[in-house]
Amino acid sequence: MESRYKKVILKLSGESLANRDDARSIESIGQEIDTVIRQGTQMGIVIGGGNIFRGHSHGEKSSSETRIKDDQIGMLATIINGLALSKIFAQIGLKTLIQSAIGIDGMVDRFSVENSTKFMESGGVVIFCAGTGNPYFSTDTAAALRACELGADVLLKATTVDGIYDKNPKMDKNAKKLEKIDYIEALSLGIAVMDFPAFALCKENDLNIIIFNMNIDGNIIKAIHGEQVGSIVGKF
Repeated sequence: MESRYKKVILKLSGESLANRDDARSIESIGQEIDTVIRQGTQMGIVIGGGNIFRGHSHGEKSSSETRIKDDQIGMLATIINGLALSKIFAQIGLKTLIQSAIGIDGMVDRFSVENSTKFMESGGVVIFCAGTGNPYFSTDTAAALRACELGADVLLKATTVDGIYDKNPKMDKNAKKLEKIDYIEALSLGIAVMDFPAFALCKENDLNIIIFNMNIDGNIIKAIHGEQVGSIVGKF
C-alpha cells in the first residue's frame, strides 16, 4: 500500500524505552519505520526523557532557577534516550543520525535543518534530542517545531491510549472517542495528550496531529498509509 504521508515526524515518549519487555519492543517499532521508509516515507523521531527524568511538572511550585535546572536535566535525559534508540535501530539495520538542540562535541551534533533533510532524503532516520534547547518547552512542542521546520506532512504522537476522548474514559464509561477534532476544540477541552504550545504551533502551520496507541502492532504503518488510527487533530 502506498504511503499517504511522504515526510513524517514521530513523537516517541521516553517511557517507550523504560522496559523493552512490555507490550511492543522498540525493535518492532523500528521494523515498522523501516517498512515505511522503504515505501518512500521520510522519517524523523523526537524522543522524550520521562523514563529517566520528568523535569518540571505542571502546577509544581519552584523557583525559576530550579525550573531551568530541572528542564536542563530533562534535555540531557532525551540525549541518553536518543543514543539508546540509535543503538537499537542500528542493530536492525536502520541508518540513524542524532540531532540535538544542544550540541555535545564528540557525541551528538547540533540540530540543522539542512543536515536533517539530507539524511532523511537518503533513507535514514533522524533522532531529535534535547527538546527545543530551551527551558519551559516540552518535547511535544519540540516535535511540533521540528515538524514545522522540516515541512512534515503530519505529526504522529505515539501514546499508550487509542486516541482522544471527550471525557476521561477511565473515569466515565460514557466517554466518547473523537476520531477527528479541530485544533480550537482540542484547546478548549484542555486535551492532556499534548500541551498548549504544541497544539497552537500546529494550528498556526496547518499541521495535522495523529494521536494513537503505539502498543498496537501496525499502527505506525496504518497511520502513515492514511488509515483511521486513533484521533486526528486538525482543521475540519
